[in-house]
Amino acid sequence: MLNFVYITTKDKAEARKIGRVLVESRLAACVNIIDKMESIYWWQGKIEQGNEAVLIAKTKEMLMPKLIAKVKALHSYECPCIVALPVSNGNKQFLEWIENETQNSG
Repeated sequence: MLNFVYITTKDKAEARKIGRVLVESRLAACVNIIDKMESIYWWQGKIEQGNEAVLIAKTKEMLMPKLIAKVKALHSYECPCIVALPVSNGNKQFLEWIENETQNSG
């Protein structure tokens, strides 16, 4: 099974740093960065609002524990958003590419 992993970061620089490490370590075949997403959320009893960057990593389900640990080690947030969305279908060649470009063991 493959996953797209949705991760929010404080800014584009942090997303790039985390994304590069995930790809270099083959925990993700690819990452996409979407800058200047506006977020409104509850944190420590009050509503916060600000800009963040979104990082979307393409990986295998079996690599999720390593990917989560790596993101948490690099991330500036106390409780980073790291959420896996299963990929149920798509361009077979692209999905095979993700399989081939990520680590072979969990």
